[in-house]
Amino acid sequence: MSESPEDAGLVHAHLRFGWWSLFVFLTLGVLLEALHALKASYYLHPAHETRRLMWTLSHTHGTLLGLMQFAFAATIRWGYAPPGGRRALASHCLRAAGILIPAGFFLAGLVLHGGDPGVGILLVPLGALSLMLGVLLTALNLQPSGPDP
Repeated sequence: MSESPEDAGLVHAHLRFGWWSLFVFLTLGVLLEALHALKASYYLHPAHETRRLMWTLSHTHGTLLGLMQFAFAATIRWGYAPPGGRRALASHCLRAAGILIPAGFFLAGLVLHGGDPGVGILLVPLGALSLMLGVLLTALNLQPSGPDP
């Protein structure tokens, strides 16, 4: 199966996005571990439990959404991606989710309001909707290249 230049560009974009996401969010994970090792009160004090949770969620979601970029790149490469405009929309949605969800969690942990997360948390539902749309478009529009095994 021959890959169109547009598909090759999308595959490359998702691979690049995925690798950079992994670098950023695995680095964040190492930094969070360092804060534990240093017993940083800004991070470990019981009053900052929400910060710890938000930043852990940012690290975890960012890493997993980075891996999802590889899955979408493989979906395109194997010829199972949605056709035309739906493929581009799914691509944009998945990349937007890869930014909005972890950024929302991280920003929510920067400035706390009592025990509540900061306003950055508002990015998370937008990212979740974007993720759901990207996954739905991909799942509904799979184009099998052959019979199921």
